[in-house]
Amino acid sequence: MTENYDTSWDLIESNKGNLPDDKDAYERKYQEWIERDWIPWLREHLSFPFQVKRMEDEDDAYFTDVAKHKPFRLDHIMEVIGIESEEDDLCGVIVQVKEVKKKGYVPLCDLEVTSREDRNFWPVREYVVWDANR
Repeated sequence: MTENYDTSWDLIESNKGNLPDDKDAYERKYQEWIERDWIPWLREHLSFPFQVKRMEDEDDAYFTDVAKHKPFRLDHIMEVIGIESEEDDLCGVIVQVKEVKKKGYVPLCDLEVTSREDRNFWPVREYVVWDANR
């Protein structure tokens, strides 16, 4: 997916700030996202399992030493093994993850695929950007 994928909607760093490469492409993509039923689309475009890193966490425990030792927390690397069947009203799409020998659930919008070369990078990136802008 990464070879032929049009990333012109995504933000790029420039001297004007982080802006889309093509503003019209972003607007077209955003309209597409608004109409999208995310769970079936993600199931169609993702290949399980895949590795992610938790980049966001609503819990304030990450300001303490506790988060470092608990699974599924900020900066932890885990493996996504599936998608829940329904979206959560507050957190959006929830994915099932595995970290070492523990399984749990985290919001997809808190995650980033660890490798840009992974075929799951752009579908997850699309969802995260859409969720941040909705």
